[in-house]
Amino acid sequence: MELNAIQMILVVVVAFLAGMEGILDEWQFHQPLVACTLIGLVTGNLTLGVMLGGTLQMIALGWANIGAAVAPDAALASVASAIILVEGGQGTKGIGTATGVAIPLAVAGLFLTMIVRTISTAIVHIMDAQAKKGNWRMINLWQWIAICLQGLRIAIPAALLLAIPSSVVRSWLAMMPQWLNEGMSIGGGMVVAVGYAMVINMMASKEVWPFFAIGFALAAVKDLTLIALGAIGLSLALMYLALESKGGKGGSNSGSDDTGDPLGDIIDDY
Repeated sequence: MELNAIQMILVVVVAFLAGMEGILDEWQFHQPLVACTLIGLVTGNLTLGVMLGGTLQMIALGWANIGAAVAPDAALASVASAIILVEGGQGTKGIGTATGVAIPLAVAGLFLTMIVRTISTAIVHIMDAQAKKGNWRMINLWQWIAICLQGLRIAIPAALLLAIPSSVVRSWLAMMPQWLNEGMSIGGGMVVAVGYAMVINMMASKEVWPFFAIGFALAAVKDLTLIALGAIGLSLALMYLALESKGGKGGSNSGSDDTGDPLGDIIDDY
């Protein structure tokens, strides 16, 4: 799909906002579901953007900065893979390939992050010097410069991708052998499962596992739609909160302490 000048500018703006939000975390533009959806919206491929964003979001759920370990760059992965998907013109068939491409792009984004953060270190020293002078205007200016550098970290690669004609992108994708396309689709699906498993591993507890087992069993029922599964999940969550509130009170008979297990507390009371 050939994009016009206005669409390209809007895509670069979305990329710029996604880059800044990778640091600010205020409006979540860097999240795959938001970034891909916005790019799909401005390019007239909203459905594809939502589908790709939802797939990548399941992967990014397991990405988090822990200590000195920096998570892969979700912003670059989202923006670049969405551009490739739109320009590739393969429709829903290209989602698997775009998902597979997103993973190495996310890792490559760490290099750009390292460069920008190294530059930001020098900017901090400049701001310290201005703080000694009491020059608040320059401190604010350099702060904006540092944030804009984060935006350019994603906007520049996005602009370079947009500079490549759509016909060239389509020809590159067409040159990929079938086994590679299928492998990237399978690999992308596996990474989605791994990302979700990492989230489950972080929140796993003896109180949560029963609800996960119930959801896993219900998901196998083909007659249940996503809306029905969501309603069941919400109901289970509200039931758990109600039991937690009652269990935290220690019951009316035994006066037992709150053990952190609302179901166990209530059972012990009786």
